[in-house]
Amino acid sequence: MKTKLLLFAIVSTLVTGCSTAQDRTTIYAKNGEISDNLDLKAVASVFGESSNLQDFERRLNDPRLQLSNLDLNDDNQVDYLRVIESVEKRTHVIVIQAVLGRDLFQDVATIDVEKDRYNNVSVQVVGDVFMYGPNYIYEPVYYRTPAIYASFWIGNYRPYYSSWNWNYYPSYYYAWNPFPVYRYRSNINHCINVHNSYRYVTYRSSYRAPHIYASSRHNAYERSYPNYSFSRRNAEITNRYELERRRETRENYSSNRNLTRYESNTNRNYNNSRIEPSRRYAENRSNSQQYSNQRSDIDYSNNNSRATPSVRVESSRNDSNYNRYNRSTEATSRDQESKNSNSQNTRENRSQRTEQKASNSYENRRSEANSTNSRRENSSNESRGNRVTNRSI
Repeated sequence: MKTKLLLFAIVSTLVTGCSTAQDRTTIYAKNGEISDNLDLKAVASVFGESSNLQDFERRLNDPRLQLSNLDLNDDNQVDYLRVIESVEKRTHVIVIQAVLGRDLFQDVATIDVEKDRYNNVSVQVVGDVFMYGPNYIYEPVYYRTPAIYASFWIGNYRPYYSSWNWNYYPSYYYAWNPFPVYRYRSNINHCINVHNSYRYVTYRSSYRAPHIYASSRHNAYERSYPNYSFSRRNAEITNRYELERRRETRENYSSNRNLTRYESNTNRNYNNSRIEPSRRYAENRSNSQQYSNQRSDIDYSNNNSRATPSVRVESSRNDSNYNRYNRSTEATSRDQESKNSNSQNTRENRSQRTEQKASNSYENRRSEANSTNSRRENSSNESRGNRVTNRSI
């Protein structure tokens, strides 16, 4: 019996815990900037293209447009945005709320639509203070009158109040996973009508709109995370508009730095490209000078030895030609010496012959004179002998 009672108590506890867990929705604060996930200019553009508020809510949650990227309850699904309206006289306040759980809503933005006494309609899209910071307001100026204006000021007008709630959505809607912020920002630009203009202002033109909005405000996310407001997320920044300007400044600065680096690299490459040809020119010039010196040496040797253009062959041929030249020169000098020696010998022989001839002629003349003298002496002796003979006789 005790065992049955214990089991019954355990089962009852588990059933009660499960039912309590099903009714409880946990909201997790996400890192990063929440306001990056819903562009109010895109909201203003879609509002001007809608035929009524029901059509406007359908466009906000259209899976094909994927206008929102908000996932405040961190269930890895983009939150459904519902639309509710409050009216007072000629002022309409349209509130856009993110559905976070059962009876849990967080206001994202409001659209103030008001007609003045001159039937001029003004529209302001105001970001929630917790989400976008104070006074983040855009005034769209449509290039043509939106069709949705005609639905606001008719007889017996009933304010629009969305019938969709947590886990109860229209048939056209299905949840999708949130994208990275950079991809969402790239995709959302296609949802903004470029023919319209979107003026940023810091004040609300309707004095009734804040009072009307105060009575229907929902802030489940803000109550869960009061220290996660825009001013806490972004210190020393007033609102989303100032944040965008600072980001643009940083992006421009980084792009300018990148451009400066690119230009410096380009100039450096250009200078290198200018210096490189000069270096190549100097190297080529030095090489050409060396080549010309070699050519001059080769030409000099060619002039002396009649060499061919090849350097190695020229050097060998130059050596051989030089040796031939030296040999021919030596032979010529030898021939010249031999000729000179022969001519000298010839002159010596001639002089010796002349001397011999002269000596021979002198000796001959002397011998002839001696013979003549001897003859004369003999004749004189003979004559003297004859004379003595004659005398003796």
